Amino acid sequence: MNVQQIIRDIESEQLKTDLPTIYVGDTVKVGVKIKEGEKFRVQPYEGVVISMRNGGINETITVRKVFQGVGVERVFLLHSPRIDNIKVMRRGKVRRAKLYYLRNRVGKATRIQQRFDRSL
Repeated sequence: MNVQQIIRDIESEQLKTDLPTIYVGDTVKVGVKIKEGEKFRVQPYEGVVISMRNGGINETITVRKVFQGVGVERVFLLHSPRIDNIKVMRRGKVRRAKLYYLRNRVGKATRIQQRFDRSL
C-alpha cells in the first residue's frame, strides 16, 4: 500500500456525509462552533456563497454578508469539526462560478434572483 492510498483512506474517514448540496449564489446559514471558556456554543453565520473550492477533505466555501454596512467574508472548511451544521435558506440564480463582482456592489445591486427549480 503506497502513501497516497493511506492518506486517502484516513481522509475518507473524516469526510462528513450529512452536508446539503450547495451551489454558488445560495444563501446559507452556517452554524460555527465557538469555544467560550470550557463550553462550546453554536453561532450562526448567514450569507451568500460567492465561491466554492472542491477537493475532497479540503472543500471550502466562501460566504459573504454585509454587517453594519461593511462586507464580511469568511471561508469555511466544510468537513471541519468546527462546522456544526449548514442549512440552505434560498437558492440563487447566477451565471458564473465565482461571484467576486459582488464585492464592488452596494445595497440593492447585491441582490441575487431566487431560483425555484432546485429544491432546498
